[in-house]
Amino acid sequence: MALLLIEDDVETARLVCEGLVESGFQVEHAVDGRRGLERALEGSWDVIIADRTLPGLDGVTIVQTLRQRGVVTPILMLSALGDVDDRVLGLKAGGDDYLPKPYAFSELLARIEALLRRGARGSSSGATRMQVGELNVDLVQRRVQRGDRTIELTSREFDLLVFLMRHVGEVVTRKMLLEQVWDMHFDPQTNVVDVHMSRLRQAIDRGFAHPLIHTVRGAGYQLSE
Repeated sequence: MALLLIEDDVETARLVCEGLVESGFQVEHAVDGRRGLERALEGSWDVIIADRTLPGLDGVTIVQTLRQRGVVTPILMLSALGDVDDRVLGLKAGGDDYLPKPYAFSELLARIEALLRRGARGSSSGATRMQVGELNVDLVQRRVQRGDRTIELTSREFDLLVFLMRHVGEVVTRKMLLEQVWDMHFDPQTNVVDVHMSRLRQAIDRGFAHPLIHTVRGAGYQLSE
């Protein structure tokens, strides 16, 4: 598994890289935002780990640029800025997870492994394609198409969509989504589910006469024709 770490604190980066290599990962380190963005676009990565505050380009700008370029690699953001608004900003930009500093290496490793599991989850159940109406999902290539339009999603948005499609016609609660998509078995006291669901809905339904994703007031969400 290939990881890209974008971190300007050289000593922190050294320790993290050593730990990740000992855990069986291949790791490349970029020391500033511009170089990190270049390597993120050039390389093939399983997970990108980006600090929030970087020289050159900040982490949020890096994430936004990658998503605009169609890069769907899972991104874990790191930051000493740990308040709710900052976490939401990172998630809205397209980040898949957010880990405040200081953190234990064991938690960083657990977050990376969770992102990798989410990426693999779609292709582990036998079927390689899913369809609801004119919406088609290729689980192996992680491609989404509705009608003749190809839809670019982040890794987290893709996992949300797959979960909804596996429960088509059912109401799924925020608790279910937190547990099954985020691997969180507690309430993080943020609107992270609503933020990602809003972005997914815009990507899937915008421009189409008939929406597929519906909010069930007081209960959760439902994907149906």
